[in-house]
Amino acid sequence: MGTPELPETGKAVRFERYGGIAELFVVDVPVEAPPAGEVLVRVLAAGTNPGEAAIRKGLLDAIFPTTFPSGEGSDFAGEIVAVGDGVTSFRVGDAVLGWSNRRNSQAEYVSVPAGQVIPKPKALSWDVAGSLYVVGVTAYAAVRAVKLSPGDTLVVSAAAGGVGSVVVQMAKAKGATVIGIASESNHDWLREHGVIPVSYGKGLEARIRQVAPQGVDAFIDTFGAEYVKLALDLGVPKARIDTIIAFEAAEKTGVKTDGSSVASTPEILADVAELVANGTVEIPIAARYPLDRVRDAYTKLEKRHTHGKIVLLP
Repeated sequence: MGTPELPETGKAVRFERYGGIAELFVVDVPVEAPPAGEVLVRVLAAGTNPGEAAIRKGLLDAIFPTTFPSGEGSDFAGEIVAVGDGVTSFRVGDAVLGWSNRRNSQAEYVSVPAGQVIPKPKALSWDVAGSLYVVGVTAYAAVRAVKLSPGDTLVVSAAAGGVGSVVVQMAKAKGATVIGIASESNHDWLREHGVIPVSYGKGLEARIRQVAPQGVDAFIDTFGAEYVKLALDLGVPKARIDTIIAFEAAEKTGVKTDGSSVASTPEILADVAELVANGTVEIPIAARYPLDRVRDAYTKLEKRHTHGKIVLLP
């Protein structure tokens, strides 16, 4: 129903084997009408995420095996250009944001089930809307996992990164005292958002204890296994430690790994979008690249010290 004339092809990011950034390229792929229950979206913005780089390198093959050739990306925002049979909740022309489970959102067109998009709030820019899904629902799940109450003290690693910057704001909204581990170049941003910044490196545990003399109640790791160890060394209960990246360390220690997989619902995404639209949460945008500069986007992303999101604009 409601299928206008579509272009024969659209550009999409692909890689044909595991490897570095040089494996990424952009090709023309067929654009087809969406099947029943799906919507076809002309993508206006698509976020990038560290997990996508890890998948491309083959580092997560045991968890997320890849069929080649593979696309890239989960996040997107854009306009619906066609709807499949049985879709009544959206129409051609609707502005939406959402996610793909097919690793193909970094493209000019993407087809997804209608239950994986929500209306885009007018207050959201396209680049913010297109970057929202992974960081938003991951942060939501992590904050929920550590069960914050007003007055709790939370430590967040990579606190100015894509997920970390959202975590600290959601935690502040719950009344927690938030300590953010980040490079000094990001300390001003953290202070502006009510977060106590501490620097990476030698003596980190002592610095945290100095700013949290009453102890640490919860810890969210968005960077790596060394921070799971730090959380345990600080005496944080395992049930109140969540890592979104250090899965092997979590398996060994018994801490939580709640992330996007336990929060990927349109209802949660809508809640996150409203937090951004009403100003409770800011999504910093670090850089914007056209689709054909996807290698540049991932080069910047993989330096691992970017403040905010890196967005592709097809």
